[in-house]
Amino acid sequence: MTNLPNLLTLIRIFLVPLLVAALVQQNFRLYWGDRLLVANDFFALIVFLAAALTDLLDGYLARRWKQVTTVGTLLDPVADKLLISAALISLVEIRLLPGWLVILIISREFAVSGLRSIAAAEGYTIRAGELGKSKMILQVAGVTLVLLSIRWPRLHPLALWTMWGVVAFGLASAVDYFRKFWRKVDMSIKLRRRHELILLERQKRRLQKAGRRTELGNEREEEPIRHSR
Repeated sequence: MTNLPNLLTLIRIFLVPLLVAALVQQNFRLYWGDRLLVANDFFALIVFLAAALTDLLDGYLARRWKQVTTVGTLLDPVADKLLISAALISLVEIRLLPGWLVILIISREFAVSGLRSIAAAEGYTIRAGELGKSKMILQVAGVTLVLLSIRWPRLHPLALWTMWGVVAFGLASAVDYFRKFWRKVDMSIKLRRRHELILLERQKRRLQKAGRRTELGNEREEEPIRHSR
């Protein structure tokens, strides 16, 4: 049964297509009669901040209500990466961010996801560290500033500097993830290989003992034949 923290994570994933549609469709508008309620930039900002809020709530509620699950631990970073990647790619599409900067950020996300997958296959779950959490906060702030710069262009330089901060924290947290990965998974592989070598050595000894028993049995069978002669 899906608990509330996992449900919030799923809601964040379902908000991703709505965010992309609001950013890419420049003529998107919400009207109440003849009155304009919200334009596409503000609507995209509302959707993005709502999705980011679910990221704060699901982790807090999971820890407070002791509903931390393996599915939630693995699904939460996937939802975060989908949200941020969709927002950044959409901002490149409408030419508010340089493509190479977004490639750096998304490449880091794929690299960390790969490390997490390998660690999960080895039976380990690498949780987000303080650097990763700081990077996520900067990402939310950076995307928010870029969205606000659509209406207020003076904010665009500040938004770019914030995105550079995202790159710096992203690289630092990637190093931290790799350190955790190397310590846990590398030790696990070494212990597993050592265990396999021990099993092979035991099997070899058993075969040697079985061979000696066979030789002794053959010698005992040959002794009566020699005495009869």
